[in-house]
Amino acid sequence: MTKPHNKRKPLDPQIVELVDQHQRDLGALVEILRELDTRQQGLEREAIADVAHLLHIPDHSAYGVASFYSMLSMNKRSSGILRVCDGPVCWLCGADETRRHVEAALQAHPGWTVERTSCLGLCDRAPAVLVNDEQAGPISADQAAGLAAGYRGAATDYAQPRPGELRVMLAKTGLVDPDSLDSALAQGAYQGLQAALGHTPGEVISIVEASGLAGRGGAGFPVGRKWRFVHQAERKPKYVICNADESEPLIFKDRVLIDTNPHQVLEGMAIAGYATGASEAFIYIRGEYQQQAARLERAIHQAEQAGYLGEKVMGSGFSYKIHVHLGAGAYICGEETALIESLEGKRGEPRLRPPYPPTAGYQGLPTLVNNVETYAAVPAIISNGAEWYRYLSAAQTPGTKLYMILGHINHPGLFEAPFGLTLRQVIEEFGGGMRPGSEFHFALTGGAAGTIVPGSLMDIPIDYASGSKGVSLGAGAFLICDQSVSPVALLSQLLHFFAAESCGKCTPCRVGTHRSHAILSRLVAGQGQPGDVAELHELAEYMQEASFCGLGQSVATPMKTALNSFPDEFQAAEIGKAS
Repeated sequence: MTKPHNKRKPLDPQIVELVDQHQRDLGALVEILRELDTRQQGLEREAIADVAHLLHIPDHSAYGVASFYSMLSMNKRSSGILRVCDGPVCWLCGADETRRHVEAALQAHPGWTVERTSCLGLCDRAPAVLVNDEQAGPISADQAAGLAAGYRGAATDYAQPRPGELRVMLAKTGLVDPDSLDSALAQGAYQGLQAALGHTPGEVISIVEASGLAGRGGAGFPVGRKWRFVHQAERKPKYVICNADESEPLIFKDRVLIDTNPHQVLEGMAIAGYATGASEAFIYIRGEYQQQAARLERAIHQAEQAGYLGEKVMGSGFSYKIHVHLGAGAYICGEETALIESLEGKRGEPRLRPPYPPTAGYQGLPTLVNNVETYAAVPAIISNGAEWYRYLSAAQTPGTKLYMILGHINHPGLFEAPFGLTLRQVIEEFGGGMRPGSEFHFALTGGAAGTIVPGSLMDIPIDYASGSKGVSLGAGAFLICDQSVSPVALLSQLLHFFAAESCGKCTPCRVGTHRSHAILSRLVAGQGQPGDVAELHELAEYMQEASFCGLGQSVATPMKTALNSFPDEFQAAEIGKAS
């Protein structure tokens, strides 16, 4: 007896229309699922199966993607989602209390769900909240009730430079209307691109090489060298990617650049495309930056209409198309190969390297990946020359850097200055000094994966080489903590973030981050056990040596520096004396 054949249900017409709007492009899978999730208030298996069928992939592949990203829900949920950030900066600013008050306030407003979320990239607005897709903050506990009535706090204004700043990338901040091409043109936008088109691609790369521009994503790799790798690659087509997945706690500089001068970023990308031989580019922007993604879309449309992007740019033989690709919540997508996987419509899991993106990146073809700040620095270099750029800094690394300073200082926020600043200079000259009643205890420098620095290292000049001396530059972030904060407690918060954001692909990171967080949580609660500190040392070594990608490997940096710089506080916590 034969079994009855189960016929497939007819496809949902709305899903067919949605997928068709994206030209049935597999690379748009994450964006399709995100739009579907918003429309239907959650993703049902049948809906995911319909999408998979239309994109000609197995159901389980689409389900694996849908279940990977934190902003997608596999269950039916409320029409309103209020995500309260529990990143380390928001934690330091009282996010736990804010969340309790938000939950209490929304009991009178049915239809809302309150969720925790990892860092929102709104560290200068901490405690930060995402109201559906709308950014809000700072939201203190006594302001929580106002969220239901439309209160969103206020964004920080960076139009006025701080004393001592040297502005290149921020030079037009406050002068340019970010939503007006005419305003940008009046301030010199696309003059660098015009100058670049007067050179050969090889000459443009030589200028960038001579400038000494280092990548601003955190590693400091020479930008010109990476561009030349892509330029020399034989296979075509070639691609340019802008990494705007700014998901690491303490980091928000790329958001500020997009919000204040998006055409500067697009111009830098266009120069990179001309130099490397690419005609198509993508801006991969984190899902929580929907406001900034919309601003970039407007700027691209304006630039295409005026001939600065699109076909035959500025009357030349160079054509260049830029697409904006919105993520859906995954810190790991800041790693360039995981980003490319996501851009191709897959789970954002890192690839084994080599090969590297300059030879085998997007769709297996030569691909340039730089971050927002890197591209933003390029137009001024091409317009003013390599020697001018090198002259800006007396440090070993030329040019200027965007720095973020947060925590117990008088003037938190963002500023631009040359390389080589000491932590003491950052605090006293640019941060306005410690708050009244606060004494410096330690700082987290570089980002969540940076170094935890004691007072004895406050006078080390900071650049891409200073990490070996105990003070990492990373993406240029500093969280300043006073005597009220325990390094054990901060490290626990960092491991909470890493455990939540580990993609789970490899055992050292997946297990190591969770185990480390469990031990640290116990230490913070005053329930330490003999051997806890020794095990933390061992876990840091395992993750650093055996993790598949930079996420797990870099977790060891804050762990080792905190354990080595503050052994007494960790030993006290181990014997049950929580600080």
